[in-house]
Amino acid sequence: MEQPEDQALPRVSPEESMESFGAEVRELRRARQMTLADLARASGVSVSHLSAIERGSASPTLKKISKIAVGLGVPEEWFFSRRQGKGPLERTYVVRRENRRNLNLLYGEPAAVSGYSDALLSSSLGGAFHMGVSEYPPHSENVADEIYSRDGEQHGLVLEGELVLTLEDEVITVRAGDSFSFPGEILHATRNMSDKPARLIWVNSPVIIPKYAVHENKEAQPVKARTANKDRTGT
Repeated sequence: MEQPEDQALPRVSPEESMESFGAEVRELRRARQMTLADLARASGVSVSHLSAIERGSASPTLKKISKIAVGLGVPEEWFFSRRQGKGPLERTYVVRRENRRNLNLLYGEPAAVSGYSDALLSSSLGGAFHMGVSEYPPHSENVADEIYSRDGEQHGLVLEGELVLTLEDEVITVRAGDSFSFPGEILHATRNMSDKPARLIWVNSPVIIPKYAVHENKEAQPVKARTANKDRTGT
């Protein structure tokens, strides 16, 4: 049976594909806070060739795509998300529910390790902020006990369920319909301690997603004395 028109695979020109891949590389490199020279060292691809790829003026080989993915710490699939749409603007700026990208791929942590799954709602990582949705299974506090700080701002809106928000030494329960915003430098963590799932829409600025996350679990110390994980995306 023929697919509905809005479900058909988009017809993307080679030029659009090159520009899209180059933009994805540039955005993720900047989110990783890497220079072109940093990525060149990590990937083995020259600075000049990386620069041309990011501008969309050079078409990388499959081998170079693999090297760039390794250098940025992501699977190759990150760069080739399926975008539906009749025109290039729709394919660039609209994210269908089924095509949300898995941010846990960037964190290097499956949900079973982090205690939550993050999906990117923004169409790219290229703006001044990015938006995502976190899903917390029941009792996610049993998976990890981590606290974070980062540059910029954190905003959140609870869509479903109940979450425990820790800000420095304050422990706050937030429920569906509640929202919050605070400077990212405040030590913070969000956990689901209930027996029901919870969902959270979040917006963070600036776009910072480090290549590697370092975790600390020092329950014997007060919150303010813990070593925070810097510049982590999720709340």
